[in-house]
Amino acid sequence: MSELFVCRLDQIAETAVKTGAREMVTLLSAGQSFHRPAVISADRHLKLGMNDIDKAHGGLIAPEEAHVSKLIDFVRHWDRSAPLIVHCWLGISRSPAAALVAALALFPDQDDLILAQRLRAASPYATPNRRIIEIGDNILGRGGSLIKAVARIGRGAEASQGNVFGLRPDPEAANEDQGAADG
Repeated sequence: MSELFVCRLDQIAETAVKTGAREMVTLLSAGQSFHRPAVISADRHLKLGMNDIDKAHGGLIAPEEAHVSKLIDFVRHWDRSAPLIVHCWLGISRSPAAALVAALALFPDQDDLILAQRLRAASPYATPNRRIIEIGDNILGRGGSLIKAVARIGRGAEASQGNVFGLRPDPEAANEDQGAADG
């Protein structure tokens, strides 16, 4: 049951209802307003105010170590009895990056490249935010392996917005899913 669902802002309510999610991570510009779905408990909703940029400028906020540290702490306290939604504005950059960092925070023994390839298979449009990936790689002590893995899968296909996709953080469960799909 411990699946991460990545989506864009306008898909959170439907995704929460369809998946049974009770927890959510929001990665939007600071102060951006939106309606949290009623099925998501306010105390299990992490809001990270950041823009989808690499360096702060002109009043915009780049992802910072504090943001990624909060993300890691939040997912490590996710009870995994129901899915977790990770969303940003378009579901292409910040939320896929956060999903990769979350998966590695929960299952640090998995291979970064295989995880990144699973992300690419789940979403041809995902282009994980480079700054979130760099910070996550550093905090989690990956030694550059997450950065290299994301570079290896390359930029996602051109799109004006992403679509909902699931990513199992547990590599064993993901392998079981793949085996069932192949059989």
